[in-house]
Amino acid sequence: MPVTHLHQSLRKDVRLLGRLLGEVIGHDRGPALVNDIETIRSLAKAARKGDKSEWEALSNFLGDIPAGKITDIANAFSQFLNLANIAEQQHQIRQQDESVSGSLDLQQFMKMPTSEPENIRNILLESRVEVVLTAHPTELLRRTHILKYNAIAAELKHLDQQKKYQRSHKLLRRLVSEAWHTAEVRNDRPTPQEEARWGFAVIENSLWAAVPKLYQKLDETLLNENLEPIPTDVCLVKFASWMGGDRDSNPNVTALVTKEVLMLARWMAADLFLRDLEQLQGDLSMRECSTELRNRVGKAQEPYRDLIKEIHARMERTREWAAGLDPAPPANPEDIFLNNADLSALLELCYRSLIDCGMELIANGPLLDTLRRVACFGLQLVDLDIRQRASRHAQVLDEVTRHLEILINERSYSGWTEEQKQNFLIEELESKRPLFPPQWPVSDESQEVLDTFLTINDFDGLGISGYVVSHTRAPSDVLAVLLLLQQTQASPLKHALAVVPSFETIEDLQKAPATLDKLLNIAWYKNAVKSNHNNQQVMIGYSDLAMDSGQLAASWIQYQAQEELLEVVHRHDIELTFFHGRGGAIGRGGTDAREAIMSLPRGSVSKNLRLTEQGEMIRFKLGLPDLAVETLGHYLSASLSAKLCTSDEPQQSWRDTMDELVQQAQRTYRQLVNNNDYFMEFFRDLTPAQELSVLPLGSQPPTKMLSSDIHNLQAVPWIFAWTQVRLMLPSWLGTEAALRTVMDKQDIQKERDMLAWPFFKMQMDILENTLTRADVNLVQYYAQRLTMPSQHHICDELCSRLDNLVKDLLKLNNRTSLLEHQPEIGEANNVRDTYLDPLHLLQAELLDRIRLDEGRNESVRKALQLTMAGISSGLRNSG
Repeated sequence: MPVTHLHQSLRKDVRLLGRLLGEVIGHDRGPALVNDIETIRSLAKAARKGDKSEWEALSNFLGDIPAGKITDIANAFSQFLNLANIAEQQHQIRQQDESVSGSLDLQQFMKMPTSEPENIRNILLESRVEVVLTAHPTELLRRTHILKYNAIAAELKHLDQQKKYQRSHKLLRRLVSEAWHTAEVRNDRPTPQEEARWGFAVIENSLWAAVPKLYQKLDETLLNENLEPIPTDVCLVKFASWMGGDRDSNPNVTALVTKEVLMLARWMAADLFLRDLEQLQGDLSMRECSTELRNRVGKAQEPYRDLIKEIHARMERTREWAAGLDPAPPANPEDIFLNNADLSALLELCYRSLIDCGMELIANGPLLDTLRRVACFGLQLVDLDIRQRASRHAQVLDEVTRHLEILINERSYSGWTEEQKQNFLIEELESKRPLFPPQWPVSDESQEVLDTFLTINDFDGLGISGYVVSHTRAPSDVLAVLLLLQQTQASPLKHALAVVPSFETIEDLQKAPATLDKLLNIAWYKNAVKSNHNNQQVMIGYSDLAMDSGQLAASWIQYQAQEELLEVVHRHDIELTFFHGRGGAIGRGGTDAREAIMSLPRGSVSKNLRLTEQGEMIRFKLGLPDLAVETLGHYLSASLSAKLCTSDEPQQSWRDTMDELVQQAQRTYRQLVNNNDYFMEFFRDLTPAQELSVLPLGSQPPTKMLSSDIHNLQAVPWIFAWTQVRLMLPSWLGTEAALRTVMDKQDIQKERDMLAWPFFKMQMDILENTLTRADVNLVQYYAQRLTMPSQHHICDELCSRLDNLVKDLLKLNNRTSLLEHQPEIGEANNVRDTYLDPLHLLQAELLDRIRLDEGRNESVRKALQLTMAGISSGLRNSG
C-alpha cells in the first residue's frame, strides 16, 4: 500500500487492519477472491499513475466479474475504507492525547490581556452548545455494523495504550471477522423508531462517557487558574434529536411514533442511570456523613449506600413505567422519577455530604460524573424537536374555518391575505373561548397534525425542545402553531416550548428579517417571547438554499440575513439564538465546525449555539467517546472565540466584491440547473439518482428523481448523487464563474486581502476541500459508461470548468497544489483513492447492468448498495 508518507502510527494501523481483513476474506472465501482483490487494487494503483489504457484494463477486469462474486468484491473494498476510517480516528485520538490542551484550550483565553480569568469562567458558564442529532437518508450502514466498528476502534486504542502492538491480535482479528460476516447494509428501510434507537446508541456507547470527561478537562483547567470548578447543575452541552420528531415530508413519523420515541428515550435514560447507580452502590461505602444526610437516612450504617439503594429502586420502577410506552404517570407518581430536579436533589445530597466530611476526592469521582449526566441528559436522555411544514398547519385552520363558516369574501383561511390571517390568529389567541368544536369533519391529514399537538400536551412539553416550523414564509406561519398549541392544551404547558421559524429558501431567508420584525411588533407575540426566557430562536436552513442558488450565493445570503436578524432583535431588546441546520456535505453547509462558527457575523453567537449533526457525520465526530470530547471541545472553544475574539467588520469594498461574485455565481448556477430538461436528464443518467429511490436508505419514503424542476427534488439525494460520481457539482457550480471574473482582472490583490475576512476565507477553504474530492477522470468514466454520446459535451464542459476552477483557486491562494499546506491529508486521500477507484468503476458497471436488466438481479442491486456505502465511507461526508 502507498502509505509511506503517512504518520508512522497511522500507517501501522492501516496496514494491520488491511492485513487482518485480507486474512479473514481468504479464510472465508478462499485465496482466489483475495487474488482478485489484490489484482483490482494493483490495477487501480496503476490507473492513478497511468493513462487511459490503465483505466480500460481495470474496467475490463471489473466487467468480467460474475454477478455471484461482485457483491464480495464490493464488500471487501467498502469494508477496507471503513477500517481506514477507524485507523484515522484512532490517529486523531492519539494526537489529541499527545496535545497539551486538546481542542478546548481555556488557557489561550485566560492569557488574553483584555480578559480576566474570572470573566472567562463567567462567560463559559453562560454558554451552551446544543447539538441536534438528525437521521440521514444516505446513512447506509446498519447500527449493528457501526457497533462492531466501534469495538474495533476500542481494541485498536487498547493495543496502542498497552504497547502490545507486536503481540497477538486475536481479539482484533475476531472483530474484523465479525464485521466481514455481518451484512453491512440494510435489507429493509428502517422505521423512525429504529432511527431513534440508532441515536440512542450513540449516546449509550459514546456521549454518556464523553460528557463527564469533557467537564473533567474543563475543571482541571479552571483549578489550575485557582478558579472554582463548574457547578454541578450547569449544563454547557446539550443534545436534542429529530429522529422520531421530524415529520416534514415523512408521513411515517406520526404522533404515535413520536410518543413511542419519547418513552423509549426515557427507558434508555433510566437504564443508563441504573448502571451508574449500581457502580455508586459499590463505591460509596463510607460511614461518615453530614447531619443533612443523616436526617434523611436515619441510623443506616452505610448512609450513602442506603440512599443510593432507594434511588436505584425508584429508577427501576421508572424504567418499568417507561417500558409501557404510556406517558400517563402511575397511580403513585412519587414512586418513580418524573423530573430531573428530584433525581439531582438526592444525588446532590450525597455530594454535599462527602464534601462536608472532607471526602472531596470521592465526591468528584463517579458521583460527580452522574450529576453531570443528569444536567446534560436528564431523565429524557435527549430532547426531541417536532418539525412540520407550515402548510400543514394552514390546512388545519382552513378546514376548521370552512366548517365554522368563518369566511372573508366567501373564502376560508387559505384564501385570506396575510394581514387577515394575522388579525384572525391574534384574536383567537387572545380569546378565552375554544375555536375547535368537540366534533367536526376533520381530514386524516389534519387530524394527524392535531394529534401531534395532543402528544405534546400529554408530555406537558417535557422532553420536547422546540417546534420547528419548516418553510416559514410569513408571521402567520408561526402564529398558527401557537394557536394550535393553545387550542390543544387544557392548561399552559409546564415546560415552555420554543416555536422556531425555519427559513429554507433564498426568498424566505431574504424576507426573514421583515417577518421576524412584524412578529415582534405584535404585542401578544412579543410578550410570549419575553415570558420564554426573552429568547427568539430562528433556524437557518442550508440544503435547499445551496440547491437553489449554489454554495457561494447561499452562504452570502445567509450571512447577510443573520446580520439583519440581529439588528431586528436588538431593536426589540430580545435575545436571538441561531439554529444552524448544517449537513455533512459541503453543499449542505458542512465544514469544520470551529471555522464555520468563527466565520459567522459578529454577535451571532450570544449565549447559545444550536446546530445539527447528521447521519454519517455523527459517527465520524461523535461516535467514539474521545472523538466526541474533541468535537464538543471544538464547539465550546469556537463559541468562546466568537464572543471574546471579535473580528473587525468586513470592509465595504469586500462586501461590494461579494455582491458582484454572488450575482455572477447565482446567475451561472441557475442558467444551467433551473428548468433545464436536458441537464436534468444528464443528471439522472450520469449519477445513481434514479436507483436511490429503490434502496432502503432511511425511514422517509423515496422520492422519484424525475422532475426537470430542481425545486421539486430533495436536497440530500441531489447532493449525494453528484458526490457518488465525484463531480461534487452543488458545492462549486457558479463559484467557478465568479472566480473567473476575478482572475480576468490584472490585479487580484484585493481578493487576496479578503482572505483575512473569516467568512471569505472559509468559503475558499471549503471550496478547496471540495476540489480535493472531485475527480475529473472518474466523472468522465461515468459519462462514457452511462450517458448518451449527445450528452458528452455537458460532461466535457463541466470538467473543463472544474479544471479551470482549481487553477483559479490556486492562483488566489498563491499555491501550487491543493492542500499543499496539509500534506498528510492529501496523502491520506491518495491512499483512499486506491480503494475508492475500484468502487467507482464497479458502481458504473453495476448501474449499467441494472439499467439493462431493470434491476431484477438482487445480487447486483446489493452490490450497488455496497458501492454507495463504501464511497460514502471513503469520502466521509457524502450527502
